[in-house]
Amino acid sequence: MTDTNPKPLIIPRLIVGLGNPEVKYNQTRHNIGFEVVDALAYSWQFKLQENRRFQGFFAEGEVLGHKIGLLKPTTYMNRSGQSVRSVMDWYKLSPECLLVVYDDMDLELGRLRLRLSGSAGGHNGMKSIISHLNSQDFPRLRLGIGRSKGGGETVSHVLGKFSPEDGPIVQKSLDLAIESLELGLKSGIEKAMSLYNGRTVIS
Repeated sequence: MTDTNPKPLIIPRLIVGLGNPEVKYNQTRHNIGFEVVDALAYSWQFKLQENRRFQGFFAEGEVLGHKIGLLKPTTYMNRSGQSVRSVMDWYKLSPECLLVVYDDMDLELGRLRLRLSGSAGGHNGMKSIISHLNSQDFPRLRLGIGRSKGGGETVSHVLGKFSPEDGPIVQKSLDLAIESLELGLKSGIEKAMSLYNGRTVIS
């Protein structure tokens, strides 16, 4: 018996990359969400501009037939929810229209993981967004940054920069993230999950 009412595709309308705004945080592990949004903006020819209403750098345009917004909050990581909520309210978006991109120490560098919902997993940016939206039912894309090989302090690891040896893997991770998100826009996030959650650029 066929399903006459298939579930609608989950396609993001706002893609948010998490990071910290100061120059000293550029290209640190914790800012890889910013790097994904910068890469998307470059690929899609969107111009990110500071938007004080949204407390972040914002751009919008059309991709694969969908109107999409890109956001990099400038509120600092632990207040990211303020920026996200302001955009969501302005465009009257529901949580499932949001997709957040951020770093994850529990995934090795070169891996990514898409999910439709879930807890913050200890990530302060995600804690803030979940608190401001009063929901954890929104898609997210986590990019692996791995853990400190010497068992060093977590804060210094996430706020540290990638090593030169990591550079090619980071670039391939960004490319893979763009591929997965473009498939998500074309065929829905669940389809992208099925094809990309097992992928790694380390092989």
